[in-house]
Amino acid sequence: MKTCRFCSQELPDNSRFCIKCGRAVDSATETKPGDEPVPLKEHPKEEMNMQVLYVMVALLGLTIIFPPWETPPGQPPEFLGFHFILSPPAVGTNDGETTGVISRFLWTIELVTIAIAGFYLSWLFRKPT
Repeated sequence: MKTCRFCSQELPDNSRFCIKCGRAVDSATETKPGDEPVPLKEHPKEEMNMQVLYVMVALLGLTIIFPPWETPPGQPPEFLGFHFILSPPAVGTNDGETTGVISRFLWTIELVTIAIAGFYLSWLFRKPT
């Protein structure tokens, strides 16, 4: 059995790399039971960017409050526009009025996209501690 000189992990004799720290194991520099292991370099700890996560939660909340609208089935597809954010259409069929339904498919895409983008951006702009 070999011992990694960096992390003191016991390894099989045919190992070329340590399974714990991933460093190359040199058979010429095997350590003996009394040798001191070389300490690993400490990597700086990082934190997610909480401001980006707060913005993500706010956008998810707005998406839930103001869902995307589309024309109901049976009517020709029509873009109902952004003015429906402040005055959503009536759900159902009313003669003479524009009706609409919440598009579950677009809503799902919107929620998932905001969540993935928020987590990615909070990781991308992470802060070292």
